[in-house]
Amino acid sequence: MSKTWRPATQLVHGGTLRSQYGETSEAIYLTQGFVYDTSEAAEARFKGETDGFIYARYGSPTNDMFEKRMCMLEGAEDARATASGMAAVTAAILCQLKSGDHIVAARALFGSCRWVVETLAPKYGIECTLIDGRDLANWEKAITAKTKVFFLESPTNPTLEVVDISGVAKLANQIGAKVVVDNVFATPLFQKPLELGAHIVVYSATKHIDGQGRCLGGVVLSDKEWIDENLHDYFRHTGPAMSPFNAWTLLKGIETLPLRVRQQTENAAKIADFLAEQSKVAKVIYPGRKDHPQADIIARQMTGGSTLVCFELKGGKEAAFALQNALDIVKISNNLGDSKSLITHPATTTHKNLTEEARAELGISPGTVRLSAGIEDTDDLIEDFAKALAKVSA
Repeated sequence: MSKTWRPATQLVHGGTLRSQYGETSEAIYLTQGFVYDTSEAAEARFKGETDGFIYARYGSPTNDMFEKRMCMLEGAEDARATASGMAAVTAAILCQLKSGDHIVAARALFGSCRWVVETLAPKYGIECTLIDGRDLANWEKAITAKTKVFFLESPTNPTLEVVDISGVAKLANQIGAKVVVDNVFATPLFQKPLELGAHIVVYSATKHIDGQGRCLGGVVLSDKEWIDENLHDYFRHTGPAMSPFNAWTLLKGIETLPLRVRQQTENAAKIADFLAEQSKVAKVIYPGRKDHPQADIIARQMTGGSTLVCFELKGGKEAAFALQNALDIVKISNNLGDSKSLITHPATTTHKNLTEEARAELGISPGTVRLSAGIEDTDDLIEDFAKALAKVSA
């Protein structure tokens, strides 16, 4: 495989393994185990003296193709495909920590991610400090002698804040900590956390990588040394492995990732501009707009806007519900990154388990709405919002 291929080519051809039959599409290897020619061959494979697959929980040819393709796109040395995005997040964090260690995490996290660091980790003696990740000074202040991991999303869910990944990575390197970045909202096309200094990148492949509402999946990417020393045994023994069928589905989805994300981003940008002009909308947050509060950081670390738009309606929850219920093309769903445009009300869905005070800290008000733009015709989507807004009380 050529290392000089550009992303669109990598995502169609990268990591492909063909059987003796020369199939065009990647094969699905729906097997639990593998056989060996001799007992000696089995022994050698278990010792790691020869390459090959042992058990589908550890890996399979289909999963291996997906992992290799993601590595090419991300610029990573190695990866492990997981059953879901949350399996990827949990594995990436817990595999490298022990009782007494300390996590510093940006408080603007997806609800389940926040639960892992704020509720689950402390059950095992791992301390966590949540901070406003927008200010590098907060990261530095939170460091203790036991800090081992910095964890962040950028852009964040749902308010599309950004974190200075390079700045956080420099702080981490000073104390020998690792930076884990959830890069779902930026996609690997618009942001490369490893190039910015991060050590580990995680994705919910359920989102843009599948992009068509078909299956769950996740992936953890890093250098080979970190995966061998930290994730390898955790992955083998705790079993968060991806199904080979899901790996095959994701391989099909990833082929069209650039095409879908390009159209989704174009739609998101135009919808954001439209919403910013509407009297019933209090504010719009979109990484591609010049009025984003952190436009300077976005210009440094992202090469595109986003497929997501966050906006706030003046009428609070009542107005948000009225808008969502009046939409025709855009569907109400807590998923994102899909070919279909999806909208959700974070305060009552993805972030409902946070206290009202915690939501207010994150900028999630009763009127906050998160849109994931799809690939539909841009004018149809804008007309859908115009008709829906007309039904929202002033």
